[in-house]
Amino acid sequence: MWLHKALIGINKQLNKLVPIPFPELHYGSGCIADAASYLNVIGVKKALIVTDKMLVSLGIVDKLIESFDKHRLEYVVFDGVMPDPTIATVDDGVEAYLNSSCDAIVALGGGSPIDCAKIIGAKVVKNTDVKALSGKLKVRKKLPPFMAIPTTAGTGSEVTIAAVITDPTSRSKFAVIDPVLVPRIALLDAELMVGLPKVVTAATGMDALTHAIEAYLGSFSNAVTDRYAREAIVTIFEQLPRAYMDGTDLYARESMAMASYQAGCAFTRAFVGYVHAIAHQLGGFYHIPHGLANAVLLPYVLRFSVPACRDRMSELAALIGLVEGENFIEAVERLNQQLDIPTSFTQLLEEDIPEIAKRALSEAHGTYPVPRYMTQSQCETLLKQLLP
Repeated sequence: MWLHKALIGINKQLNKLVPIPFPELHYGSGCIADAASYLNVIGVKKALIVTDKMLVSLGIVDKLIESFDKHRLEYVVFDGVMPDPTIATVDDGVEAYLNSSCDAIVALGGGSPIDCAKIIGAKVVKNTDVKALSGKLKVRKKLPPFMAIPTTAGTGSEVTIAAVITDPTSRSKFAVIDPVLVPRIALLDAELMVGLPKVVTAATGMDALTHAIEAYLGSFSNAVTDRYAREAIVTIFEQLPRAYMDGTDLYARESMAMASYQAGCAFTRAFVGYVHAIAHQLGGFYHIPHGLANAVLLPYVLRFSVPACRDRMSELAALIGLVEGENFIEAVERLNQQLDIPTSFTQLLEEDIPEIAKRALSEAHGTYPVPRYMTQSQCETLLKQLLP
C-alpha cells in the first residue's frame, strides 16, 4: 500500500509539471458545416477521416464530406473502426494515412473512433508498435493537425490526454496517456446526436457522469477540475433524462455535449478511479460497452468509497438538492433506473472474477488517485454482486 501511495504522490507532482492543453473549441447546432474551414486556416491539404461504417450508413459522414467539398479540402475516409478498437485497426488506419499522403486527421464518432484516431496519429509520428506506446508520456511528439467531432455525449475524448486500445490476444485493454493526444480542434454539434438510440444516450451520458464524479472524489482534484466536474454533474442529472426520453430535444442534447466536454476537462487533469479500472477489464473480457459498464459499477464503487470521502460525497449531494453522501449514491441508482440501466452483467462469469479483479487493481494502483484503496478480496466481493 505504501508503494502505491508513493507512486500516486510522484504522479501528482508530475501531473502539475506537465501542462495539458485545451483544444480550440467550436460548438453549436450545424457547426459541422464549417469543419473544413477550420482546417484550411491551419494549412491542412488532405485529411484522413477516421470513423465507423454505422456513421457512414446513417449519412453523418456525408455532412462532414459536404464541408470538405464546400471548402475544397481533400480527404480520405477510413471507416474500419469497430467498438473497442484494436491494435490491428490502428495499423490499418496508419496505412491508409501514409498511402494517401494525408497531413491531418479528423475523428468523427464516439470514443472508439476518436481514441483510434489519436493512436493512429501517435504511431504516424513515432513509427513504432502500438504496444510500445502503452503507459504515460511515451509519445512526446506533436501529432499531425487533429480535429475531433464527437457524435455521442459521454467519452469526452475530444479534450482528453488518453486513448484506450484493445489487445484481443490477451483479452485486455491498455491506455496511451500523453498531453500530445489532446486534439488541436474540438467541434461539438448536437445535431449529430439527435438520432442516437436511447441505450447509447444512456450509457454515454453515464460515462460522462462517472468521469465527473471520479475526478471530483480523487486526490488529484483541484479548483479548476472541481468547477468543471460540478457543472457537468448538475447538467447531467437535469438533462440526461430529457435527452433519453426525447432524443430530438436539441437543448438537452447541446447541454449533454457540453457536460461531456466539461467532464473530460475534469478527469483528464484529475484522473479517474476504480469504476474505470474495472470497466476496462469487463470490456476486454466480454466487450461490454464502456459507458454501460461504468453505469452499472458506479453505485457499487461509490458505496465502497464513501467512508473515505464522506464530506466530498455530501458536497455532490448538495449540488443536486440532497444532504448526505448516501443520498447522492441513491440518486445515481435512481438515475440508472430512469435510464433502464441493468444492475448486473449477464456476461460475467464467476471463474473470471479473480483475474478481472487482479487486472483492475493493477491498472488502478499507483496511477489512479482513488479515495479509498481496495484489496483483491474486496474487489472480488464487489464483482460477485454483479453476477447475473
